[in-house]
Amino acid sequence: MTNVMINKPFQRLASASNAHVGSAFENSAKIFFEKQGLSLQLEIKIAVGVNSVKKEHAFDLGCLNKKILVECKSHKWTQGDNVPSAKLTLWNEAMYYFLTSPEGFRKIMFVLRDYSEKRNETLAEYYLRSYRHLIPDDVELWEYDETKLTACKLCN
Repeated sequence: MTNVMINKPFQRLASASNAHVGSAFENSAKIFFEKQGLSLQLEIKIAVGVNSVKKEHAFDLGCLNKKILVECKSHKWTQGDNVPSAKLTLWNEAMYYFLTSPEGFRKIMFVLRDYSEKRNETLAEYYLRSYRHLIPDDVELWEYDETKLTACKLCN
């Protein structure tokens, strides 16, 4: 058997896969919230929909008893400090799931802090500036600094 090098231009450097990166980030989020006194579970399923027809969606983290739903995104600027447009469509999709989820839940979008020197802003700040009109009023946008293990709420 020969080893074949496969070009994976969209995979994060030094990672086994993008799925591994996402899972690791979800675990970091879970630990962060535990330190804040919120015990959350992975993959909380809840029925969502815009009308009487509902379908289960698995949020990354949450707690049905405390009515908390969390989506985690660990996306970064591209290597050239360009906007990762395709990745931000996933952020917009998450906002849609929040919009179609039941009322009365605390809804948190938890994203990785990634600063662009070229743009002088983080990816979350860019998202807020460009897509604020798509963020439901009841969604909190949190930005997580993986080096300091801290997070701050940017909006809600």
